[in-house]
Amino acid sequence: MKIHNFLAFDLGATSGRAVLATMNGVKFEMQELLRFPNAIMELHGKFYWDIFSLYKSLKQSLAICAEKQIKIDSIGIDTWGVDFAYIGADGTILGLPRAYRDSYTEGKPEEYFKIVSRKEVYDKTGIQIMNFNSLYQLFAAKQEGYVPLEKADKILFMPDLLSYMLTGKQVCEYTDASTSQILNPRTKKFESSLLEAIGINPSLLHEPIFPGTVIGELTDALASETGVGKVPVVAVAGHDTASAVAAVPARNKSFAYLSSGTWSLMGIETEEPIISEISYQLNFTNEGGIEGTTRFLKNITGMWLLEECRKEWQRENHIEYTYPQIVEMAEAAEPFRSLVNPDDPEFANPHSMTQAIRAYCERTGQPAPDTHSRIIRCIFESLALRYRQVLGMLQEVSPFPIDCLHVIGGGSKNNLLNQFTANSIGKPVIAGPSEATAIGNVMVQAKAMGLVGDRMEMRKVIFECIETVEFVPQDVEIWNTAYGKYLQIVTK
Repeated sequence: MKIHNFLAFDLGATSGRAVLATMNGVKFEMQELLRFPNAIMELHGKFYWDIFSLYKSLKQSLAICAEKQIKIDSIGIDTWGVDFAYIGADGTILGLPRAYRDSYTEGKPEEYFKIVSRKEVYDKTGIQIMNFNSLYQLFAAKQEGYVPLEKADKILFMPDLLSYMLTGKQVCEYTDASTSQILNPRTKKFESSLLEAIGINPSLLHEPIFPGTVIGELTDALASETGVGKVPVVAVAGHDTASAVAAVPARNKSFAYLSSGTWSLMGIETEEPIISEISYQLNFTNEGGIEGTTRFLKNITGMWLLEECRKEWQRENHIEYTYPQIVEMAEAAEPFRSLVNPDDPEFANPHSMTQAIRAYCERTGQPAPDTHSRIIRCIFESLALRYRQVLGMLQEVSPFPIDCLHVIGGGSKNNLLNQFTANSIGKPVIAGPSEATAIGNVMVQAKAMGLVGDRMEMRKVIFECIETVEFVPQDVEIWNTAYGKYLQIVTK
């Protein structure tokens, strides 16, 4: 039986990695070849992604494959959503992509809604209103007189930009484009009127292609430089959450998922978008999934709060806690002493996350967490309670009963938070795989080669090959009481 090797580039907001998957029949094994940093870069008051550093890391990963004499069958790239680069008519990349945490979009949705109403924007796109969505980034850039926009022939979203750097071919992958708040999930085409209303030519956007499409092969120069040869690059589910959801090891369709990482994204998978008065009021989003499905979900600020605290402690106190230490500290702290709304705007990009958490608690009449352990406990409990709140919203509009919550991504390894979440929501939590994004990336590559069938067959393979852990609810009444306290706090 032929062995196939797939290379998945999985890039998050704080790091990226190259993962090699080896498939032998329906069995597969994965190994991380390279992990590399990814960080927002500030320059003259603007925030960017260093795309050229990422490209260098991709080339390094390819060279590692050549050194190990690994024949790669195909390559797939997934990244975060909404951000993009401007491309000139001659194919030149016009500067670094702006990062979604750049403050240039603050207040822009409200300004945009004076031109096109909030309701019309949601009705056409079904996307959660967030100030960093691509639509408002373009609007802000237009108001700035941002030169790359003025000179641009096209824009490329992040996975498409990297595949362009590898192949020289420009495409627009559907799942990543669906996060932009420019694409209509019913027609699966861009809504030109949303750009025309602000004086931007819709020709900036390529027509979307769908996961499983072969973009092209590595350029001759890159194939020679790295030594891997002319490997095809496949458009996988380019948005990392779409790749992660493709890897949910569900046995049926009655599940919700929580992609847990820097961001937490909670949702359900549906055959059609859900765009209604209720979904509008609850500010849920309809993003693209594989096989034309919709990921009906809400973005929740996830481990960002903890990651920022850890950076702060390392920078100021030279303390670098391991995750086992973090869990021990949280377990030792007093329960439900202080709670926050993780999605409060003041946690988006504060100068000091620990100070922001303390200030929130003081403002809402709670004791400010005064130790590292209490801050960690506050974050974990607040996330679990926010998950309950969002799951309750999902149940209001879901076309099917939600039987369990699948937690995937890096956060699925946090057993304490998983147990807190099961306690909070009162339903089983099934944790794993932690490598969901890379697995989903690889499975779409395998599907493109005809090795697996539809998404349920993909999930069957994943279920049989990947170990998961189930958490059942405990201390439900205590958590019910805590949820009442949480609701009082977040509405102040």
